[in-house]
Order: sequence, then C-alpha cells, then structure tokens
Amino acid sequence: MAYNLYELNRGGVPKLLDGLEDTQDWERKRIGIRRQWLDFIGGVPDRVPVSCKTLGETKENGHTRIHLLYDTALGDTVAAYLLIPDDSVSGAGPDGRRPAVLALHPTHESGKANVATADGRENRRYGLELVSRGYIVLAPDALTAGERIYEGLSSFHSKPFYERYPEWSTVGKNVLDHMQGVDLLCSLSGVDAERIGVIGHSFGGYNAYFLSGLDDRVRAVVSSCGFSPFYGDHRPTHWGVRDWYTHLPKVTEALSRFEMPFEFHEIAALSAPVPSFHYFGQSDRIFPHWKAIGECMEDLYKLYRFLGADDRFQAVMTVKDHDFPPDIRHMAYAFLDRWLMGAGNGQGADCK
Repeated sequence: MAYNLYELNRGGVPKLLDGLEDTQDWERKRIGIRRQWLDFIGGVPDRVPVSCKTLGETKENGHTRIHLLYDTALGDTVAAYLLIPDDSVSGAGPDGRRPAVLALHPTHESGKANVATADGRENRRYGLELVSRGYIVLAPDALTAGERIYEGLSSFHSKPFYERYPEWSTVGKNVLDHMQGVDLLCSLSGVDAERIGVIGHSFGGYNAYFLSGLDDRVRAVVSSCGFSPFYGDHRPTHWGVRDWYTHLPKVTEALSRFEMPFEFHEIAALSAPVPSFHYFGQSDRIFPHWKAIGECMEDLYKLYRFLGADDRFQAVMTVKDHDFPPDIRHMAYAFLDRWLMGAGNGQGADCK
C-alpha cells in the first residue's frame, strides 16, 4: 500500500502488526513487502559463480589482509579486502572454521580501507576490530568508492551508473554486489557458512539491513546510524535523484505525489527474525528525526516479540551524533559474538 506523506507525519509510523493474527499472516505480509521493495529497487539480477583474483597479501599484527577482486553479475568486479585472523587468534570452532562478517563502509572516498585498515578513520575501523576478535572479514568497495570511483569523477557520483542502467538503482546494485560477497565467504574453507553476519555505519548501516532482508544466509546484522524513515524526515528527497549519489530514483517520482509505497521499518522487518542491532543518536545531523526512528524501533521490537524472537532485536539510542563510538561498537560486537561465535559446520573451498 502507498502512504500519503502528510497522513504519515500526522498519524505516525504504520504498525507492522496491524491486521495480523498469527505468524502465517506476517509471512504473507512479508512476501508482499519484499516483492514491492524488489520492484522499487529495480530487482537483483541473477548472480554469477564465485570467482576471485588475489592482487596482494599484507601481513598485519594478528591477521593477514588479502587484496582481491571478486566477480559480480553483468561483467563487473568488486575490489575488496579479506582479513584472515592468525591461527593463534581465538574464535575458530572445533572444526577450525570461523564465523565471517561483511564489513560495509560508510560514505568515504577510501571505501573498504576506512573500515579494514589502520589508516581508517577513528570509530570506523570495525572490520579491523572484528578480525582481532576472530572473525574472517570481507570489506568490499561499494560502487563509486575506493577503487570503484568512476574515472574523471569524485567519489559517490553515480551518474554513469544510471546512464548505463536507467531502470535500476544503486541500492539494487549494492545488494547484488554484497550477495556476491556472501557467496565468496561461503566458498572459503575457513568460513562456517552458517555463521555469517553483516555490519555497517551510515551508508554501510542501511546497506547492511538491505542485504540481510534479501539474503537469508545472513545470520546477524548490525546497523549504526543507518536507519532513516520517511516519517518525520524533513528532507526525504535525499533518497531520490541528486546531482551526486542517487539511491532510489523512484523516490523522486513518488514524492511528487506526496506518497511512498513503503516505509523503511518495513524494509528492516524483512530481516526478522534474524538477530538485528540498530544504533542511533539524538544529535545526529544526518538523520536528526530520532523520535520517529525510535517509534520505528519500538514497532520492530513488537514484531520480533510477536515472532517469539524478542531476544534477537536490540535498539540503542544515545544523545551522541552521527558516529559509531567505542562503547556502542563493543555492544555491537558482543551482539555478534552471541549469535555468531557458536560452533557450526559446513564445507567450502579456498579462493585462488
């Protein structure tokens, strides 16, 4: 159903449980939300078989960083860092395999390096911190960042993408590339494919829950300062067509009618009952509508409780700004540890 923006801002967040009597009702509603979301983002093309090329290896303190390219659909490749803990680092299961995390970077021209190297910004090196906790970490460049910036343009300029794919979206492209990243992780013999998570801040934060809602191989998700509903947003146009980075072109058309066919807590709900951790701050100048975000978090919690999974949902709010501070990261890592650090099984083959 479409939501009138005026009515949305007057009446509050649409309730996920409205009209539901049992979990089968939710599953039917979930299927409808998923179908509508896929249509809105332009779909996700069929993935290609796992293939990657190692460009270099660097021995770091406690881990090895592998610089690689992996294939994604439509003839594209994704530059990424794969971080492998040393054998001496705890976290491996009885079979020697480890949980893995896809670490998605925020809006920064350095892309993967921002989260996976010591040169990354303060409070953004969550990929580096997770490998020290025993996780295998894949940190890919999103299109328009890192090694994937279009020639002649600065980072996060998406115009060439839309010239080639006018009916698609960068959101759909990112979901595809990140799904291919999960494929790569699942193929590695050192990874337990039953224990894969995703984490991100800001741009990486919403890409994290966008992925987990469409890929059921993701078993835990952490989103820091990545949730921003239309409800209460004084500038919802930031999701639509812009001069630099355009997320969802169809938003602009929908806003011209003062309506939207979905609300973002419905998209986050596609992950349920997968363990989900959301963080947001009251002083966030990027997503300042913290009261609306809080209402959405409460409604998501009620859905998890309805599904008998209330222990799998955690939302944390502080008075801080658009950041991923140490105390919150430690909470997020503990959340991932709880759901991913158990022993598992499965098989895979190393990337050559």
